[in-house]
Amino acid sequence: MNILEEGMGELIQPPDMEAFREWNRDHKTRAMVDKLMSEQEAVQRFVYDGCYLGTELYGTVRAPMSLTREVIRQRPKNLRLLGQGVLETEYLLAAGIIEAADITYFGLEVYGVSNVARREIDSGRLKRMVEWSNSALTWRMKAAAMGVPFLPARTMLGTDTFRYSAAKVVLDPFTNARVCVVPALVMDVVLIHVHRADRFGNAQIDGISGFACEAARAAKRVILSAEEIIDTEQIRQQPDRTLIPYFLVDAVVHAPFGSYPGEMVYLYGRDEDEIRRWVKMSETVEDTAAYLEETIYGLPNHQAFLETIGEKRMEELRLMARRHR
Repeated sequence: MNILEEGMGELIQPPDMEAFREWNRDHKTRAMVDKLMSEQEAVQRFVYDGCYLGTELYGTVRAPMSLTREVIRQRPKNLRLLGQGVLETEYLLAAGIIEAADITYFGLEVYGVSNVARREIDSGRLKRMVEWSNSALTWRMKAAAMGVPFLPARTMLGTDTFRYSAAKVVLDPFTNARVCVVPALVMDVVLIHVHRADRFGNAQIDGISGFACEAARAAKRVILSAEEIIDTEQIRQQPDRTLIPYFLVDAVVHAPFGSYPGEMVYLYGRDEDEIRRWVKMSETVEDTAAYLEETIYGLPNHQAFLETIGEKRMEELRLMARRHR
């Protein structure tokens, strides 16, 4: 293939599709195995030092925050990260456990540029960062899900995003047009939060699905947290709504308000007051550390964290979601 241009970014997670296919054959069972466990057990079993970790969400919608907090609580070292640069990525960077990252976006939407990301990058503590567009990372996961080493796309052509990525521009062998090719991305483990799942891992999502389908199929291990655990018979009543089938999933965690302070479509709104508090505290290293101690390190689990939110605040956020239905 005629390569015309190459991005200067490092390929943090080179694809090996034959190894991924072999992994799936050896480690993914078709048996209906009960996978229900706590955040602590799931992270302890599947997240390890140096692994490539992915988080799946759309902004602050369906953010896997209970799982993210547990990863931080267990303090793995030198993780490589696929992140969108909103709350979950900020927390992971603030905890100092990320060595390298494939990133689409670093910021807090209406709250501006990330204080944490700026510190980590400027200080060199985040040793490697490679830029991609949102669609490029989705195509990378799509390629892995399809079992192919790369996919062609128009995304990033003629942009600085391409320049700082690890993509390539080639000549389309059929038309001789310039096309960007993005490499497959196989994650070691991905964290996904959903509306409901059964204990085997069949999962359903309401509203925007983000890139949950691609991510679940592009990871060696899938840790799923769900607002509600339901019976498999309920899942079977609407099989077309099951976006993630059980045989892709390795752990299922019951996590009500698992996206907090992010939102969950139709269930609860996002807590703007808490997000503003985080933005303010993230301005300094000392306040950032104090926030992590208060909300993560100083608490044993997600249930204890819910108690700090309080039932009154959770009901206010539920009402917010009902008003916007």
